[in-house]
Amino acid sequence: MKKVAVIGGGTGIFPVTSALKHLPVDVSTIVAVSDSGGSTGRIRDEFGFQPVGDLRQSLAALAEDEGQEWIRKLLLYRFEKGTGLKGHNLGNLILTALQDLTGTTSEALYRAQQIFRLEGTVIPATEQVVDLKIEFTDGSTVIGEDTLDRDTDSPMPIKKVSLVPAAPINPYAQEAIAEADYVIIGPGDFYASLMAALAPQGTAQAFAKSQAKIVYIMNLMTRRTQTAHMTAHNHVLEIERHLKKPVDLVIMNAGQIPKSILKRYAAEHEYPVTDDLEDDSRVVRADIISDAVYQASQSDTAHRSLLRHDSTKLQQVLKRILK
Repeated sequence: MKKVAVIGGGTGIFPVTSALKHLPVDVSTIVAVSDSGGSTGRIRDEFGFQPVGDLRQSLAALAEDEGQEWIRKLLLYRFEKGTGLKGHNLGNLILTALQDLTGTTSEALYRAQQIFRLEGTVIPATEQVVDLKIEFTDGSTVIGEDTLDRDTDSPMPIKKVSLVPAAPINPYAQEAIAEADYVIIGPGDFYASLMAALAPQGTAQAFAKSQAKIVYIMNLMTRRTQTAHMTAHNHVLEIERHLKKPVDLVIMNAGQIPKSILKRYAAEHEYPVTDDLEDDSRVVRADIISDAVYQASQSDTAHRSLLRHDSTKLQQVLKRILK
């Protein structure tokens, strides 16, 4: 059985993990743990543990559509009322309790997978409690992933991100990369999720030793505060610069985005990622966009994309690639 490691943030890679669980592959997800907003940020500030929101999303993605749908509903359930509970996610609370009981996030996830009888592995990119440091092209820096969502009229282009304090790659993540036949990066917020998941020290060295084919799933849209004016070529170059090796395949959406949705994104100065990889033989183009528009909970204060990748459509593409 082929081994596949998926790297990114929980929301972005949710449809990828959901697609892979229906294929004859062994799935591991390596997830960024520098989130500092929303329910997961509140819990981290109160308890001092690693944020679990993206990890919980990846656990939920492993739940089967039939037979385990209530596990997924429980992990994704968000309280809409209650003075202390409003806005919190039940899955976040469960994982926080397991962190407290076991002492480590990796062990908490292992126990959650046992309790819910989920096939697959969810791995925090590092075992340390970290924040995301964002360095802009003018040399200025800010600390905290949630700062990227703060309103600004003219967001400064990002030069790079790193973790503070500097933290090593989780040995389990290092092992998953070493054993993988394929590593899939993305989709997801480019700097807040993808680069954050690749930021732990030793990640590039793990890729240097790995024989896995690297597949990058391109985002559907730019993000005003992260990737404004970045083309598809820019995205790939930045991934390769960080990994210090080339990407083997790039999956890009070729589906039509409704004009009404484009208009809503344009109001936020966000647009489809420009495809300037016409002559690149590594690119696989397919309709992989979901027809459903995401509706956020009223008590969910985090930034959420309207458009998502479709897991069923991705499954068909990945089925052809993962040979």
